[in-house]
Amino acid sequence: MKKSVALMFAAVFAVQCLTAQVAEGIKLLHYEKNKSAKEVLQKNYDANSKDPQAIYWLGQAFLAGNGIEVSKEDVSAAKAIYQKGLQEIGSDAWLLVGMGHVELREGGDLNSAKQKFEQAITATTETKGKNKGKPNAGILTAIGRANADGDSKMGDPIYGIDKLKQAAALDLVNPDIYIYMGISFQKLGGENGGEAVKAYTEAISRDPKSALAMFRIGIIYKSQNNEELFNQYFDNAKTADPAFPPVYYALYQYYSEKDVTRAKGYLDQYVQTADKDSRNELYQADYLFRAGKYDESLAKAKELDAAVGLKAVPRLGVVYAFNYLRKGDSLSSRKYIEEFLTTAPASEIQSSDYKLGIEVLSKFPGSETVAEGFIEKALLADTVKKNQIALINAAAEMFGKAKSYQAQLNWMKRGMQIKGSLTEADHYALTSSAYNAKAYAQTIEFAKSYMAAHPDKPQPYSFFKRAVMVNGTDTAAIIKNLDYLDSVYAQVDIEKYRKAIFLNEYFKINYYVNQFNEIKKRPDFKITTKGEKSASVEEFLAVCQKAVLVADKMLALYPTAGEENNKYAQDVKATIQKTIEYYSNPGAKGNASGAKTGS
Repeated sequence: MKKSVALMFAAVFAVQCLTAQVAEGIKLLHYEKNKSAKEVLQKNYDANSKDPQAIYWLGQAFLAGNGIEVSKEDVSAAKAIYQKGLQEIGSDAWLLVGMGHVELREGGDLNSAKQKFEQAITATTETKGKNKGKPNAGILTAIGRANADGDSKMGDPIYGIDKLKQAAALDLVNPDIYIYMGISFQKLGGENGGEAVKAYTEAISRDPKSALAMFRIGIIYKSQNNEELFNQYFDNAKTADPAFPPVYYALYQYYSEKDVTRAKGYLDQYVQTADKDSRNELYQADYLFRAGKYDESLAKAKELDAAVGLKAVPRLGVVYAFNYLRKGDSLSSRKYIEEFLTTAPASEIQSSDYKLGIEVLSKFPGSETVAEGFIEKALLADTVKKNQIALINAAAEMFGKAKSYQAQLNWMKRGMQIKGSLTEADHYALTSSAYNAKAYAQTIEFAKSYMAAHPDKPQPYSFFKRAVMVNGTDTAAIIKNLDYLDSVYAQVDIEKYRKAIFLNEYFKINYYVNQFNEIKKRPDFKITTKGEKSASVEEFLAVCQKAVLVADKMLALYPTAGEENNKYAQDVKATIQKTIEYYSNPGAKGNASGAKTGS
């Protein structure tokens, strides 16, 4: 009897150990300690390879990859475990969800994966008792987890959120339901950040010690560059569990470009709490670079490269590129950053890496097209408006240095569209790039906006005038634009711009004088002995009248008799008026034949 009781207690103890191992494995996955999680869940699986949940969670450990990348080998390992379980114990709901998750990771048919999920729900829905018709909350949560995994193109987060809401109504305790829900809202992007925060907040209400939920709220505020709030939630996560590694790495990344001493403290805490991994040596090399210790950083990178190779730690290429660039070896820098950006898994690449690629390639004329491809990828990878504008500005600067002004203008316009409200510097840069690109019509339009926004600045008027004067040979169009410019001058400060208006009128009067002189040269410029004028003569007189109106404007600007500009305008007006009088009434002077040829 004692022996039977002892065996019974041993069996209960074994189940408790298995449960504890699964819980510990899940926690390690949440803490991104995937290597340790895999070891714990492998032991659990080895102890009972027929337990569906033991199989399911070991498969999840493989599907988590190394925390940065999920390789094809990882997915294949998870698939093999689930297939083996299905063969040995049949179509268990946990294994069906696992296989559906594998299909999502393989990029297979979404509907096929959903069929497996629905089959799992049906198989675990109670058919009698007080819970009749209710599905299993654990299965619903696992389905939500599967659809929360991966990037925005993987799975169906809306479908997953629906299942997680059902799970939350059935299970009032598990915080993971809301964590997966928050991740799914983040996958939807757009305006769903608020919903994600609500979900993580609900997870915290279920587990006030949920460092993961606090951390993920902090990540949302970090993406918005809200330093006060993300630090608050990161601090909450550290308080909830000082052994939560992701928060230290996120803080290291943030402060590595702002406060290298502070960043080093976070890096040390990360190394202390995270799994032991060759990547930790990579982070040390990265820190040494940021501390300006380029030779030490390169030595650490080469040491790690010799031990495990670039393929095992692709971001070594970024460390190499940074160091060689700062040491003035642009060729080596280019070799490493191009190789990294073209061969590394997408999960390894950060938007700042593309910015580095742009910086390096800008040193090599003729590489702008390659760099432009990097910029497009960076804009897809980083949806933060401030960061996108910085990338676009880097692109515009690169093309400006290469004197590819049309490409520079295109990027400038794209940046301004994202930015919306423009500063004076933005107006100048946009108008200047349009002028340099010889896009004079656009320069004129940009200059108009520039004038309206900053009427006190001389630059927009200068750009406008220069663009007008070189924009084609249509003098009538030039005069129309000069009329517009004069109207702006008069409205802003006529005293300040009196001379500028006078010079514009000087151009106009010279144009009209040249025009009516050309008309006089036409063969059909005739006046009969009876004083009848040809159409050319009438056109001639109309142009002369326009010239007189311009002279009147010039006199209005400088009304003081005898003043140089006044005298010029008076003389020109008098000469033109004599011409008008002569050709208006040639018969009165008895000189009709002479009127055919001269003034």
